[in-house]
Amino acid sequence: MKVVILAGGVGSRLSEETVVKPKPMVEIGNMPILWHIMMHYSHYGYSEFVIALGYKGEYVKKWFADFAAYSGNMHLDLGRGTIEVENPHALDWKVKLVDTGLHTNTAGRIKRLRPYLDGTFFMTFGDSVSTVNIPELLRFHKGHDKLATLTAVHPPPRFGQLVLEGDRVADFSEKPLDTAWINGGFAVLEPEICDEYIEGDASDLAETWERLSMAGELMAFKHEGFFQPMDAQRDKVYLEKLWDGGRAPWKIWDEHARSLDGKVFGQV
Repeated sequence: MKVVILAGGVGSRLSEETVVKPKPMVEIGNMPILWHIMMHYSHYGYSEFVIALGYKGEYVKKWFADFAAYSGNMHLDLGRGTIEVENPHALDWKVKLVDTGLHTNTAGRIKRLRPYLDGTFFMTFGDSVSTVNIPELLRFHKGHDKLATLTAVHPPPRFGQLVLEGDRVADFSEKPLDTAWINGGFAVLEPEICDEYIEGDASDLAETWERLSMAGELMAFKHEGFFQPMDAQRDKVYLEKLWDGGRAPWKIWDEHARSLDGKVFGQV
């Protein structure tokens, strides 16, 4: 199964970073959040990625082009003009980087990827990390006969919640509202949605979800664990604090892969 990641948005609420790079390339622990998402999927054995590019897509291409060289040893034969990379820690990833247009909307980007989608596929956004159990998500999707499954998550807290006893503050909680659900991405989709529910470049995913819902073709996999989008600088600081403190819940990959953590594989 392929993993589609939407990585073409501008990310205007992170303008401190995204003026020079696309939002999925904003770093946590010296590695782009896109890498963290890919590590999550590859931990479960899904390592064939199709990444939809748009805004500053050349930055993403350059980073991946440099990935192997910066993570291993390089052997150059200047006389023959050849370069070989020796990389004992290479990740077994296959990555397609597809330019889906600068102004294409979210669902439109998925439709542009249709030639690469030959069966059920995963899809998520390039700016959120979580502890979603991918095999369980897939089993849930395969257990119903619908075209789409999204992952429902509890919204992360934006403000500390006061617990009052009269006028006294009894507690100050950073816990999310456990009665609310939002769309957290980490979806499983059938390729038919590209043909039947997405019209073209201007199509937005919110509109696509609504059309699928009205047709009875949308299901929700409820995830009670960690989920955190990186919508603003506040979120980046929070994620960096978790990572630097060794308390990142989404870091579930094995020790072999951990040897790569914190290295910078390329700069534009």
